[in-house]
Amino acid sequence: MTNSLLLGAHMSTSGGISTAFDRGASIGCTTMQVFVKNNNQWRAKPFTDDDIESYKTAAVKSRIAPVFAHAAYLINLCAASPTILQKSRDAMVDELERCNALGIKGLIFHPGAHLGKGEQEGIKAIAESLNIIHERAPGIESLTVLETTAGQGTAVGYRFEHLRSIIDQVDEAARLAVCMDTCHVFAAGYDISNKRGWEETIEEFDNLVGLDRLVAVHTNDSKKELGSHVDRHEHIGKGMIGIEGFTLLMNDPRFENIPKILETPKEEDMREDIENMDVLRSLRHTPKHDRKAKRPQ
Repeated sequence: MTNSLLLGAHMSTSGGISTAFDRGASIGCTTMQVFVKNNNQWRAKPFTDDDIESYKTAAVKSRIAPVFAHAAYLINLCAASPTILQKSRDAMVDELERCNALGIKGLIFHPGAHLGKGEQEGIKAIAESLNIIHERAPGIESLTVLETTAGQGTAVGYRFEHLRSIIDQVDEAARLAVCMDTCHVFAAGYDISNKRGWEETIEEFDNLVGLDRLVAVHTNDSKKELGSHVDRHEHIGKGMIGIEGFTLLMNDPRFENIPKILETPKEEDMREDIENMDVLRSLRHTPKHDRKAKRPQ
């Protein structure tokens, strides 16, 4: 069971993957994101039967759903190095199987960086990788979720056209979904900080990708300016997107049932997550004259 407002954060799995539910519940999450293995390593021990049973038991008892996983940052599905490309494909297969074993909704991943090959070659390589991964991991119910990027370095996925082109070249396209990161789209040049820019951005996303493919929003402010192509997350209302942009997000009926997940900086006590979620909740149906919102100092 979930509350009507699907709001949460990335949760630590220290002590076992099932522990994320208690952490999430302690700060009021109704959705969350986790890693299903160490995010900076290629390989990890398989889940034991006890790991899976503990997770599923905790999930049944919890009000937190859906749960998403974020793939390891090492993965690059258009890597120039054949060795890295193979490791990336192997890691994606492993993580999808881990997600499926737990009943996780989807595995969110950064499409990849072409490292000088060019964007079109990068897009082609990502689609080819996804076709190979899907073929190697049949019968998986967990979605393969492309994340919008800031376009830092040679990263692919900072234009909605990139995502459309990847989707069009994947054979099992029904297995693909999309996660929109607010920091990333702003840094990529989509001005979601004001009503006109928000409407234009969402209309373009819907026309090119389709809102029906959107399954999650990474809800992060941006330390850097519009079009910077720099991926630096900031607390809600303290960055360059600002309160107005998040007010638009929180009150857009098209996003009402889309999980909104924080990836903002935080300490172990998760106080910052609590503050950021409080700010987001306070923006729902806020009268226009109050939108210069009170943000915890």
